[in-house]
Order: sequence, then structure tokens, then C-alpha cells
Amino acid sequence: MRRLLPASLMPTSLILCLLLCLLLAPMAGAQTKVSVGTNNVGTDVGFFIADKRGYFAAEGISATLIPFASSAMAIAPLGTGDLDVSAGTVAAGLYNAVARGVAMRIVADKGSSQPGHEYSTLLVRKDLVESGRYKTLPDLKGMTIAAAAQGAGSEAAVYVALRKGGLAWNDINMVHMGFPEQAAAFRNKRIDAGWTNEPTLTLALREGLAVRASPDSLYPGQQTAVVIYSEKFSRQRPLAEAFMRAYLRGVRDYMAALRGSSLDGPGAEAIIDILVEYTPLKDRSIYREMTAFVIDPDGAVNTTSLQDDLAFYRSRNLVPDPKITAAQLVDPSFAKAAVQSLGTAHIATKE
Repeated sequence: MRRLLPASLMPTSLILCLLLCLLLAPMAGAQTKVSVGTNNVGTDVGFFIADKRGYFAAEGISATLIPFASSAMAIAPLGTGDLDVSAGTVAAGLYNAVARGVAMRIVADKGSSQPGHEYSTLLVRKDLVESGRYKTLPDLKGMTIAAAAQGAGSEAAVYVALRKGGLAWNDINMVHMGFPEQAAAFRNKRIDAGWTNEPTLTLALREGLAVRASPDSLYPGQQTAVVIYSEKFSRQRPLAEAFMRAYLRGVRDYMAALRGSSLDGPGAEAIIDILVEYTPLKDRSIYREMTAFVIDPDGAVNTTSLQDDLAFYRSRNLVPDPKITAAQLVDPSFAKAAVQSLGTAHIATKE
């Protein structure tokens, strides 16, 4: 058995080295704290999986998930750097905040509506369909239609649907209410139609309150949710890239669990376990039944969709700054660096 020499017989340099090792030993497992604003919804799944399965911890990150009632509430702490990362929707308010000098960057996809995966779409009250009042998109004329908020992505999506039906904005009566409130509004016949999101979409269909306005995708490719870095966090390059690696690992686990348009593929039950644990929705059957959203497993953001929505906000005078563009907000470098490390994803949903 080898024994250490008494300290009195050790060279000074060796003593200093041993002391340094003793000091650093407790720090070896230390992790960097990162604050993450979430909406406590399904599209936050990449954050949830990365936290639950230890992907953040493997990158030396201790992530604190902080729920926000709306993405708009996270803008101020992102701007000050008090919040490092946030789930977000790209609404008019985000562009106006950036125009005022609030620095932040859109760095990755967090959910989009794709053909076969329309987890966000337009519903029409079922009795209007059964009576023949509504058959196709031109019949939206004169209807009261709900969107989440003024200058929200759901308003931009309604505008796209109207154009497909040959209608103008003034041909409808637009009202604003949260997605969960739309189910009650359908039930009480306070709205005729509404652009809504999962799980409200499935709940409304299940109860027979409404039907999809079209069998086709009304706004294919709309970028409905994104990951946003504060400017302060984005400047901590190694840490910001490490966070992205962990996040995309979580996203890839989710995408691999899809079968067609449903969360019903290999490993889906374990993903549902995580969603039930991390979100207020505890009904497992809803997760199985609802249309699954998709997230680009390489984190790519649909900037064209964002620019189209921005053009709509401008047409409504909701974004006064004429110079700001969607491309100015999008920084794909973190996702690209993560993919360089993880490799390009080769994930196709199973049929």
C-alpha cells in the first residue's frame, strides 16, 4: 500500500498541486444554472425531455423551467438578461420590442404546422356545417371568428384562410380569446369559427362542438413556436451551444416517437409520461388522440413563414417600424453548431 509522504517532506510545488486538487474536487460536478421560460404546453417537450432525461445535466447545465402565462410576459426579462432562454411565439409584440431595442434572438424551431400535422387550424361550429350555412372557406363571410390575440400568429393564419376563400379582413368580425376559452364560446354559440390549437382542438372535436374548416392544410409550414435566447445568454457561446445540443436531443426523442400524425410510435408512452408530469394536461388519451405537432430535429426555423406573418402585422399597422425583418431576429448558428456535433437527424415519422 502506497503512503503519501508527510507534508514536511513534500516539495512545495507538490503541496500546492494537492491543495488545488482538493479545492477543485467539489467543483467537478458543478453545473451552470440556466433559466428557461416555458408556456407549460406540449411544444415545450424538447425542454421537458432534456431536463427529465439528463441531457442538460450531461452538458453541465442545471435548467430551471419557469412557466409564463404568455410568451409576451417573457419579453422583458429576456431583454434584461434575467431570463436566459424562452419558449415563444413570433407575434407583433416581439417585433415591436426588438424595434425598441430589446435584444434577443430566435435560435430554433419549437413547433410548426405541417400537412398531416395541423395541430393548429381553423374550426367551424358543427351546427353551422350541419345546417348548410358553412360548406367551404368563402362561407366564412359575415362570421364571428376568434383568434388568440391581436397581432398573434393565429390572426395571421385566419388572414391566410380568408384569402384562400377569396375574402378580405373586413368580411368577418374578429374577436380575441385564449384557445381554452374558444371551446366554451363554441358551446355557447358566441363564435362561429376560431383558429385554435391542441389540445383545445381535439377537445372541441371530441365533444362535437366544431369541425375542421377544411380537409386541407390551411397554412402549411407556419412557424407557430420558437426558442429564443436573450442577447446576454447568446454571448456565452459555449454554454448557449451546449444548451442547444441538449434541447435538440430532446426534440429528436419526441420526433422519433411519432407515428403518422399521432404521438403513437416507439417510445411514445414514455414521452407522454413526461408531458403528463410537466404540463397541466393529465389526460393521457388526449395526447394519444390529438394531432401531433412537429419540430425540426435540426432546429431549422421557417423564416419565410415569419416574414409572411410580419407582412400581415404591417398591413394592420401593428408593427410600425418599416425596417425590421424576420431574418434580423433569426440566428441559426447555434442550431447549426449543435447539428455539427450531434450529426444531421434522419427522422421520418412512422406510418
